[in-house]
Amino acid sequence: MLKILLIVIILCEIIGLATRSFGRLIKTFIYYTQLSNLAALLSAVLLLCLGPLPFVTAFRYLAVCMLIMTMLVTIFVLVPTIKDTQLLLWSRVGFLLHLLCPALNIISYLFFEPHVPASMILLPPVLTLIYGLIMIYMNYKRKIRGPYPFFLVHDQSVRATILWIIALLILVASISAGVWFAGS
Repeated sequence: MLKILLIVIILCEIIGLATRSFGRLIKTFIYYTQLSNLAALLSAVLLLCLGPLPFVTAFRYLAVCMLIMTMLVTIFVLVPTIKDTQLLLWSRVGFLLHLLCPALNIISYLFFEPHVPASMILLPPVLTLIYGLIMIYMNYKRKIRGPYPFFLVHDQSVRATILWIIALLILVASISAGVWFAGS
C-alpha cells in the first residue's frame, strides 16, 4: 500500500510542480508552497528507492509539516487576503499543491510510514524561520516582492512584521508537535 501511495504522491507532485514551475525555475524557489511540495516529492522518491533510513524519515516529517503549513496558510491567510479561491484552491495547480498533495502526504506519513523521534520536533520551525528571515531580508532590500503578504515589510509596520513572524512560528511549531504526537 505504501509503495502505491508514494507513486501516486510522486506523480501528483511532478504534475503540480511542472505546471507551476515551467518557465520560471529560479523564481519558483521563493515560494514556500513550491519548496514544501519539492521536499515532499524528493522525500517520497527517497523513501520509495532507499526505504525508511533515518534521514529519509526526517525528511518526510519535515515535508509533511511544511505541506500542512502551506495548506493552512493558503486556506486561512491567502484565500481571505487575495480573495482568489479559484486560483489558490480549485485550479489544477492550486488543488494539487495546496490540497491534494498535502492530504496524500499526511495520510501516507501518519498511517503508513515510520515516524521520527521527539528530537526532530524543532526541525520544521527552525527551517521555516530561516526561510522567513531570508524572505524578509530580500523584501527589505527590495530584491523581491512578497511572495506572500506577510513578507511585504515596506507595506506594513515593523510591529506587524514581528507579529506575523511570531504567529507563523507558533503555527509551524504547533504543526510539528501535532504531527509528531499523532505519529507516536
